[in-house]
Amino acid sequence: MARRVILDKEECVGCQTCVELCPEVFAFNEDEEKAEVILPEGGPEDCIEEAIGSCPVECIDWEED
Repeated sequence: MARRVILDKEECVGCQTCVELCPEVFAFNEDEEKAEVILPEGGPEDCIEEAIGSCPVECIDWEED
């Protein structure tokens, strides 16, 4: 069973912590002033887990396919 990285843009406060920790997976959308997932199938799991744990509003998670 595969899993994907998801980010709830409505909850995102645009702190960019996930972008700094894991730029392979997350980017900052300047127009929306929010982060977004650019590689939903994931990348290095350690940096994704760190981004999930560091998000101040807990808007990043894994979704099972």
